[in-house]
Amino acid sequence: MTGEDGDDGSVIRRGRFSGGPARGFMSSLAADERIFDADLAVDRAHVVMLASQGIVESDVAGEILSALDDVEAAGHESLSGGEDVHEAIEAAVIDIVGPDGGKMHTARSRNDEVATCIRYRLREDVLETLDAALALREALVEVASQHTETVMPGYTHLQPAQPTTVAHFLLSYERAVARDCARLMCAYDRINQSPLGSAAFAGTPFDINRELVAKLLGFDRVMENSMDASATRDFLAETCSALATHAITLSGLAEDLIVFSNKGLVELSDDYSSTSSIMPQKKNPDTMELVRAVAGDAVGELTGLMTTLKGLPRAYNRDLQRAHTHAFRAVDDVSEATAVAAGAVASATWPEDALADAAGDGFSTATGVADLLAMAGLPFRTAHEVVAEAAAQSTGTPDVATLDAVATDVLGESLFTHVTEAAVEAALDPTESVASRDSVGGPAPAAVESTLSTASDELESDEAAVADARESLSAAAESLEEEVSEYV
Repeated sequence: MTGEDGDDGSVIRRGRFSGGPARGFMSSLAADERIFDADLAVDRAHVVMLASQGIVESDVAGEILSALDDVEAAGHESLSGGEDVHEAIEAAVIDIVGPDGGKMHTARSRNDEVATCIRYRLREDVLETLDAALALREALVEVASQHTETVMPGYTHLQPAQPTTVAHFLLSYERAVARDCARLMCAYDRINQSPLGSAAFAGTPFDINRELVAKLLGFDRVMENSMDASATRDFLAETCSALATHAITLSGLAEDLIVFSNKGLVELSDDYSSTSSIMPQKKNPDTMELVRAVAGDAVGELTGLMTTLKGLPRAYNRDLQRAHTHAFRAVDDVSEATAVAAGAVASATWPEDALADAAGDGFSTATGVADLLAMAGLPFRTAHEVVAEAAAQSTGTPDVATLDAVATDVLGESLFTHVTEAAVEAALDPTESVASRDSVGGPAPAAVESTLSTASDELESDEAAVADARESLSAAAESLEEEVSEYV
């Protein structure tokens, strides 16, 4: 492609800088396919603004905007030459329009242009991730609502600890994913700011209207400092951090489902499982293993990005050309893993009889017995000693007689001096133990119902916020299209 600066195929590099093997090393054109549409939108908004301000003649603006339509129709694959998509699009416009096509780059730099394009595309990707996360929360809430009284074993250190319910377990992840959504929404807010008009870093002498461009592109506001606007990539760091945190939440959920599958406490759908190539009896939770692995990828992308950004001086440095790919890889991987996790949760089967049978394993109601004695007036540590000694003398869950004998040895009096036999029997029962734990956030059905209500309300609110964000972007796109039509 011939540009206005000569026959070296570049509208920017002159002969001195046009050759050598480093040119290919410096090019990001192939990787920039992701922001091709974003660049076209940014170009259109900028040209409309230049025309509205009288910086570029209306007829020239019309020719440039028409040429951008041709470039869009031809697609990214038609671009040839140029260090990046921005230069390649400009070169294509100049080929169509002639030298006046170069006026599209008036009052801006590739520095503020690329920063704007990245933000324009990334905000859409973050909304896609939020959609997937909201679907996961919906699945967790829906399944939890069906299992508020389904007792299951709870674990610490992967050892039987206390009985809980499937609902309580699933809502523990729903609450974590809700916080992940909040972090992504905060990241979206800081992504959705316009750097365009900052130029290289020191602004421009042209009488531009940054607010108009921001409005046409659907950004909430312009960035105040031109050096910060062109140079910063902290929005990438924040996004990658939120994605990595969410991926770690997913990894924990996947690990639990893998372990529970091994114990026969949950059965994943065949759609989210696979079999062995040589062992036909196997049903492996492969999808959850891959979800678990995505956390490592997401943390790796965050680490790579932060290492790239570490120690960069102001303002623009070419290192930044490699920064945004970390965020785009992370958002793709984490979005896909989230969608898979949502499907696995929604389609899994929780065998209630097996869960109930396992709920009391390892004397998991021991804490309940100790709490019962403490509520009767014994110091908790004394109650703990009684129950611990009874556990040591028993295989499995000690019976009431064993507990009474140990209490007599430790306390010098019968257990039933403090509590009734019926109360001890109830404390030993996993279902009764769960029902007694009705503090805020606890596993008792009434407490879980309260958490379910909160989760449902917050889910509805977050769904509305994401819908509002999409509607705002859609309205801006329509407005830009209308403005462009005035010139084309």
